Amino acid sequence: MSLRSDKGVPTKMLPPWCVVLVLLLDLTLAQYEHLGYPPGYPDPEQEQYSAPQLRPETPRIQLRLSGDKRKHNEGRVEVYYNNEWGTVCDDDFNSHSAQVVCRELGYLEAVSWAPASKYGKGTGPIWFDNLHCTGKEKTLALCPSNGIGVSDCKHTEDVGVVCSDKRIPGFRFINTLPNHVENMDIQVEDVRIRAILSSYRKRIPVTEGYVEVKDGGKWKQICNAEWSPLNARVICGMFGFPGERKYNARVYKMFARRRKPSYWDYAVNCTGNEAHLSSCKLGQVSPLKSNVTCGGGLPVVVSCVPGRDFAPTPMAGFRKAFRQEQPLVRLRGGAIVGEGRVEILKNGEWGTICDDHWSLMSATVVCRELGLGTAKEALSGGRLGQGMGPVHMNEVECSGFEKSITECLFNKESAGCSHEEDAAVRCNVPAMGFQQSLRLNGGRNPFEGRVEVLMERNGSLVWGTVCSEGWSTMEAMVVCRTLGLGFASNAFQETWYWPGDVSADSVVMSGVRCSGTEMSLNHCLHHGTHLSCSKGGGRNAAGVSCSETAPDLVLNPQAVEQTTYMEDRPMFMMQCAQEEGCLSSSSSLTPATSYRRLLRFSSQIHNNGQSDFRPKAGRNSWVWHDCHRHYHSMEVFTLYDLFTLNGTKVAEGHKASFCLEDSECDEGIEKRYECANFGEQGITVGCWDTYRHDIDCQWIDITDIKPGDYIFQIVINPNYEVPESDYSNNIMKCRCRYDGHRVWMYGCHNGEGKVKFWKKVKNLKKTRIFGKSQIWTKKSIYDYKVR
Repeated sequence: MSLRSDKGVPTKMLPPWCVVLVLLLDLTLAQYEHLGYPPGYPDPEQEQYSAPQLRPETPRIQLRLSGDKRKHNEGRVEVYYNNEWGTVCDDDFNSHSAQVVCRELGYLEAVSWAPASKYGKGTGPIWFDNLHCTGKEKTLALCPSNGIGVSDCKHTEDVGVVCSDKRIPGFRFINTLPNHVENMDIQVEDVRIRAILSSYRKRIPVTEGYVEVKDGGKWKQICNAEWSPLNARVICGMFGFPGERKYNARVYKMFARRRKPSYWDYAVNCTGNEAHLSSCKLGQVSPLKSNVTCGGGLPVVVSCVPGRDFAPTPMAGFRKAFRQEQPLVRLRGGAIVGEGRVEILKNGEWGTICDDHWSLMSATVVCRELGLGTAKEALSGGRLGQGMGPVHMNEVECSGFEKSITECLFNKESAGCSHEEDAAVRCNVPAMGFQQSLRLNGGRNPFEGRVEVLMERNGSLVWGTVCSEGWSTMEAMVVCRTLGLGFASNAFQETWYWPGDVSADSVVMSGVRCSGTEMSLNHCLHHGTHLSCSKGGGRNAAGVSCSETAPDLVLNPQAVEQTTYMEDRPMFMMQCAQEEGCLSSSSSLTPATSYRRLLRFSSQIHNNGQSDFRPKAGRNSWVWHDCHRHYHSMEVFTLYDLFTLNGTKVAEGHKASFCLEDSECDEGIEKRYECANFGEQGITVGCWDTYRHDIDCQWIDITDIKPGDYIFQIVINPNYEVPESDYSNNIMKCRCRYDGHRVWMYGCHNGEGKVKFWKKVKNLKKTRIFGKSQIWTKKSIYDYKVR
């Protein structure tokens, strides 16, 4: 085999010095490829896709992906042959066969394949069995097999594939079955909404304009002769918008007269339930007139309604923070806006959905309900973390037009469903362009580096650094989310080992404070144009490292309710606890023979996330506590507080530093962390750490409080030292009644678990806990954040 240069000349025929020169030239040009072309310079022409040339005797087939899809580019492989749709058997099917299928459908490559009718059982004949593809065949019909229609399989063996999101550049759908055009799936490179009117060109996100399809490397409009509102519904959903609306057609008529459109060859026929245009069917070939206009005379225009969190506002152009305020549905555990575990509110308690029959259509109902677009993926198996509480819905089946997932049909019995089967979604969200003004620089990989932002200074946009004073996990979370890099694993206040771009050393943003829900760093509180940063930028600037997964600690409320009791304990038995500050301040004035009244309970802390929970400090900085004979790996891990019904704190406790270890684990999961003998500390995914009621500091000192009704609260990881995928479930609350002789704990729940009870809590006050200010800022009737 002879090597060839880009010009197609065999390098074997060239002198050695020419070969070296050609290779050096390629390397020299490659280093400038990332710079792109200057503004106004025409883009290079893309390589045009050409249909494979098949011999006349090659059987003519057509492929499509069907069945219970969870992404638009996956599904059961179906073959159209001899005027009938059929399937492919999974016997001997492999990644090479999947590659042939995906490329024939216009995708760059195959990601994976699935046997045993994962996408449901098909109907009709099984056209292919025992396929032996090499991966280079131009059509599945050229792969060796038993012969078309020769099979001993059942539809329980129907094979499915998952293809890449990216299309083959220049790919164009070639219809080999002219009498069945209406049954074919659309195969195009790309789709966009192009803003035409000047008033919409300046808006972010783009909500109105021409629908354009990239076909053969060129953008083309669609004729509106057969266009329907259902088609517009699909287009808007693709781009992250829950619905469509009417527009001023007169203005677009005037524009179309001035500039001649270039029309696509086909009409589109959608049912309105598709998650992507590629899942719609092709209509008849558009009849073009001699003057290259379509029958209706106009290109298709759509006008979409953005969800509440992306709607332009007169003041800032968009909302400052992303908050899920829907009363019945929310997403939890997702790394970016628009993804997460689906949780619904029923009978005042948040619960999850079982993934049995979970489909792209049902996931899309959730996404639209939340003010987002269609679902691009329906996830199962607790992929985005496991929830707590009941499983409210099972075997959900939606028509696609419901306003809420709670309106869909479902099996009221969730027998056999555990939180290992929690359903989740990834929704299409509008392109806001936030990542264009934010970047990481100097890191060893794309997931870490110095944070650099694009800000306006003296009338021009310049890249610069962020002041690291006060830089914490919450700010790092916003950076990682904006860049689509997942969760923050570390927030750095010094980046001397990441030089970054020398021209961006100056500080352009300071005083950054984020709540963690913002979609962009610019939405966080900061100093604006009046910068204040004593440390300066450069290598003292803020930095982050991101991770695709994160832990998620959740308390078991039932364990607290079932183990609460009261004990009168003599002071001389609590010397170690007093050294750790686990008693109220009045205990220092009492003699050793006196007693303290303690509210005792057990706490069971589960890790329901996707990675292990590890203390932030390394082993070298752990502190040995000689009295309790264990190492402190975190300064403050848990806070225990007792409040009056109006929010005034009357008693407090805490775990100064837990000995983190795996007490027990779910079936099939091995323990990894044990404190004994200076062992590693942490909590493994699927395990929990139990702190029994009879150990020191597992209490609140209630000696000085009066009988009455109170609110008991536990906060895990209160200072956000360790990044988690969901901080909202780090708080557990209970109703507590103390009559002077006995104590009861009831109504315990995590976060906003039971909202009716917390409507009574109205006056939240500023307090001081262990030298650190804790401010409760009310966001809604039962929602708050701790900073």
